[in-house]
Order: sequence, then structure tokens, then C-alpha cells
Amino acid sequence: MLNSSLVLKYNKTIMRAKHLALNNYRNCKNIELDFNNNKTLIIGKNAQGKTNILESIYFLSTLKSPRTSNIKEFVNFDKNNFSAEITIEKSNTEIELGIEYNLDKPKVLKVNGLKTTSKNYKGVLTTVLFSTQDLMLLRGSPQDRRSWLDSAISQIYPAHDERISKYNKIRIQKNNLLKEPDVNLALLDVFNEQLTTVGANIIYVRQKFLSELKKYAKTGYLDISKNEEFDLKYSFEEKDLNEIAKALKEELEERKFEEIARHQSCVGPHRDDIYFYLDNKDATKFASQGQQRTIVLAIKLAEIELIKNKNGESPILLLDDVLAELDDLRQNYLLSSISDDTQTIITSVDTLLFDNEFLRNVTIFKISNGEIIG
Repeated sequence: MLNSSLVLKYNKTIMRAKHLALNNYRNCKNIELDFNNNKTLIIGKNAQGKTNILESIYFLSTLKSPRTSNIKEFVNFDKNNFSAEITIEKSNTEIELGIEYNLDKPKVLKVNGLKTTSKNYKGVLTTVLFSTQDLMLLRGSPQDRRSWLDSAISQIYPAHDERISKYNKIRIQKNNLLKEPDVNLALLDVFNEQLTTVGANIIYVRQKFLSELKKYAKTGYLDISKNEEFDLKYSFEEKDLNEIAKALKEELEERKFEEIARHQSCVGPHRDDIYFYLDNKDATKFASQGQQRTIVLAIKLAEIELIKNKNGESPILLLDDVLAELDDLRQNYLLSSISDDTQTIITSVDTLLFDNEFLRNVTIFKISNGEIIG
């Protein structure tokens, strides 16, 4: 049974979701939820809409989905538009965030009913999503790990998304050049110079974030394992911004003709990775499934602590069916580590994993076929 004791760790500003409204969002044709307690449990069988609700909150927070980059997939099969709105309380002020999308028009972002830009929208609501997909972080691809890292960074530094977007645009232009039969070397040097500047800043921020995250994650992992030392590293070794730029520029020059031969960009932060270690051994190769899940658990909890420390308020924690994938030890540690200033929204097939004391302070919604039935 899960231990429902919670530990208050920070006296920070509490940010809370108060109301969610979804219209034609995936299979949720018309859902409205009021979050009256700090803990909410959404139960239902698989493929009924539980994950869609958490995805919508994460999307309202980050303008990203862990499942797709195609916004058209959010639209209900029978419709040509969707809307999602959330009311939050932040610094004792109510704020309404909204997204509207029609298949033949760009998405519209709103803050308190007024249209706004992505730049001004991002960062208003912060969330940490922990799903079963995250449990495969160590066994996934480098792209999966970079996506996790960049999404986590953007919760603290929203401008990071813009930098990633700028880098990718330059990289695509460079790739188009590399595919030409006669590559213009002068233009290639221009692209490499631009990629050096933007790429070095991306690498620097990634390293800085991981260094700060590691402090919390190492402690969290040791709390569970008791005797194993956890560590993580970024694949680019240089730490100083100028040294990063210098090393990146040199590697781009050294591998220039390799990139021409391959017709693609082979150097830069789009090729980097994050390495995980237990007692100085590669955790992706030598760690058991339980150890790898402990690492992911420690990292996710570390995200919460780091966001609290940087933003001065706790993010909303979204737990998507992840508890069923953890053993009793890790279930207990997860829930007992969530402080009172962290609003938590959980999805589960049923309430069997939770003890009566935990359920006493939880708002429970039941969902079936995209509708709230209780």
C-alpha cells in the first residue's frame, strides 16, 4: 500500500490549476474539471481519455506534447477544431490560459482572453510530466534524452525553445546546401559560424541545467538505493562558453568534408547525448530495470525541486499511469516525496494502489469514452 505522508520542503508560492475545459480535444469532446484539492486522481480503463487530460495540461503549459508534434492530431476525429482552457492561480492571481485551433488556421494563444505570442505565453504555467514513456529514458535514443532535457530546461528558461528553433532552422539550411552537387564552401562557413554561436549557447545551458539537476537527483537516488552513487554527464566535455564555442568551431572545420560527403550535419548539439552512471559504470548497459527506474524517478523529482528553486513556485506534477509500473518501494518514495506545495494530478486504472488515508484527501474523477461519469 502507498504511504500518503507528505513532506513540506519549501515555503514557496503555490501555483495551482483550478479549472480545465476541453472541447473536441482528442476523444474529450466536452470536459470540464474543477480541481478543488491539491491532489486529483483520474481513474478509468485504458484508452478512455485519462492520458489526453494530462497531455492537454502539459500542452497548455509548454505548447508541446510528449506524443506528437502535429497539432492536427489533437482534433477530434469528427470535428475540425479544438479548444483547451485552464484557469490557474499564481502569486494569488487568477490567470486564464487558452489555445484554439482550426484545421485551416494557425493556432491562437490567449492569456486572460487576449491573443498573445508564444514568447509571452510560455513560462506562465510550469508542469512536470512523469509518464510510463519516461521510464524508458535510459533505454531510449539520444533524441529522446535530448527532447526530455530541452523540455525540462524550457520550464525554467522559456527562451531555450526559441534558441533550439533558431539552431534547427540554420541546420536545415545547411543540410540543404550539403545536398547540392557543388557545395559553396564560403556559404558553408557562414552557416558553421552561425551554428557555432547558437549551438555553443545551447550546449552551455544544457550543461548548466544538468549540473544543477544532478545535485538533487544524486540525493534522491541515494535515498532509495542507500548505497549506490548516481551521476550523469553531458557528452560535450568543455564547460566554459568560450571553450565550448572554440571546440565546436574546430570540430566543424575538421569534419567539414565528411559532412559534405554525407550530405548532412554531423556536428553540434543535435548529436549530443546524456550519460548516466551508477558507481562509475554506464547505467544504460549495466543497471537493472529497477535501478534504471530509480534513476528516472530521482530525475523527475529533481526537476520539481529545481523548478521550485529557480522559479520560486512549485510546478504542477502530472503522473500518467506511472505508479502501476513502480514497485511498492518506489511508489511510496514518489508520493512521500511530493511536498504540500506541489499540486499533483494522477491517472490510474483504479484506486487499488492507494490506501484509504491517501484517498481521503483526493478529488476523484472517473472517465469513460472521453466523458467524466463521476
